[in-house]
Amino acid sequence: MSPGQTDRHYAPNLRLRMNAWAPQKDEAFLAFGRNEHPDTTINLSTSVSLEEAAKNLFQFLHVLDNPFRYSGIAVAPIPEEGLGVTINDRLRRACKSSFS
Repeated sequence: MSPGQTDRHYAPNLRLRMNAWAPQKDEAFLAFGRNEHPDTTINLSTSVSLEEAAKNLFQFLHVLDNPFRYSGIAVAPIPEEGLGVTINDRLRRACKSSFS
């Protein structure tokens, strides 16, 4: 099994909340495309590029994974097409790990 297939691969310590349109109080926001929450946000791709989002995913999760600053990480919806399927799979694995 390759490292990307394990449940815990690159999972942050903070809880993840997928398909969020906005962060809740004290959450960081991992945006995709349009961003209306610049104070708590890192954007996977302002140009809505799934390739760019895939490239940035784990680095940006690591940056936001700060329990001294945030209570969790809200992740904007990622389309379930092309690389978006892979991105969402990795996010679901990270969500599963954050509830273990």
